[in-house]
Amino acid sequence: QVQLVESGGGLVQAGGSLRLSCVASGRTFSGYAMAWFRQAPGKEREFVASISRPAGARTYYADSVKGRFTISRDNAKNTVYLQMNSLKPEDTAVYYCAAGDKPEKKGVNEYDYWGQGTQVTVSS
Repeated sequence: QVQLVESGGGLVQAGGSLRLSCVASGRTFSGYAMAWFRQAPGKEREFVASISRPAGARTYYADSVKGRFTISRDNAKNTVYLQMNSLKPEDTAVYYCAAGDKPEKKGVNEYDYWGQGTQVTVSS
C-alpha cells in the first residue's frame, strides 16, 4: 500500500505560479512511476504529467500543459512535485497525484494509488 498526500493548491491570478507537492508513505517510493491528474467541475479526470521510476529520467505531459508545467521527484523526501507556471483559468481543477508502474500510461484506471487531491483555482 502507498498513501499519497497532496498540498500546495490555492487561489492564484492568471499568469501566476504554484508548486504542488505529493508526499508518499508506505512502500518504496522510488519503485513507482508517479503522475498528476486533474478534474475540473463537470469534467472527467484527465492526465497532466508523469515521471518514470526510479530517478525520473523520463517525463510526459499533456499537450495543454507542455511548456508551462514541470514534474519532478525527490526520492530522498518521498515527494513528487508539479511546478505550474503561466497558469490559466482553464487550469482550475482539483489536482491528484497517483502512483503506478509505467509513466507512459495516461488512463485513470492504469494507476494503483491516489491521493485525496488539492484544489487549484486560477482567476482571470
